[in-house]
Amino acid sequence: MRRAITLAVQVVALIAVTVLCGYAAAPQEGAPSLQEQLGAQYKVAKIAYKSGQVTITEPGTVLVIQQAGILGVPPLNLTIAPATYKDGSLHPPAGMAVSMAGKNARQLTVGDKIYVTKLDVNLKKDRVTFRIIECDTCNGSAQPSSYKSDIFIDFPKGTLQTTSVPDVEDTIAKVFALDTSTTQAPPTSPAPATPGAAPAPAQPASIQLGQTIDQVVAALGQPEKTVNLGSKQIYVYKDLKVTFLDGKVTDVQ
Repeated sequence: MRRAITLAVQVVALIAVTVLCGYAAAPQEGAPSLQEQLGAQYKVAKIAYKSGQVTITEPGTVLVIQQAGILGVPPLNLTIAPATYKDGSLHPPAGMAVSMAGKNARQLTVGDKIYVTKLDVNLKKDRVTFRIIECDTCNGSAQPSSYKSDIFIDFPKGTLQTTSVPDVEDTIAKVFALDTSTTQAPPTSPAPATPGAAPAPAQPASIQLGQTIDQVVAALGQPEKTVNLGSKQIYVYKDLKVTFLDGKVTDVQ
């Protein structure tokens, strides 16, 4: 009898632990998904095809390629040879995929600037997929090429769902870094007014990458809406959206 009671207590305790663990592991209701949070950091560009040419109808976040091994194909090519980032290294596409990509495929180089045209998070496969296209205007290309490619960023099995968003972004940054080349110099102090001279026109508010939240609020005032994603915050103004990571500006749209 005592043995039966002990066994019953153990079973109840096991069920309680299982329920509590399941509750702890479950995502908070209403919390933004990893797909949504990455989408806020890496704004997807919209493109249109016309007469065999690619047009960027709505620019997205500009990224800079950090590793060699990405094979680009012409924009109208139906076959793409994806590269895979895994275990700390970018692995170029296999030989069969390269052959199928065609003779017009070429390597995209480190430092090339690109847009993201598709972003997909697959928790079951522990994979984040980027489809990219060259930002011809960013690269100063006289002859537009708009080569495209796919990159798979694979995480260790069973880890993507529990990896923090900043850690996911740190891994992505090994392949693509946010373009900071457009950072402007800090504004200089205005010269003292000369007696009798007309007042100088007011300078428009300037937002720069790396500025703090207080600096942005001082320049633009309080936002109409804020989105709090933990280490990432988004301040929405009438015609502007400012993204902060760890309290500093990382993107302005």
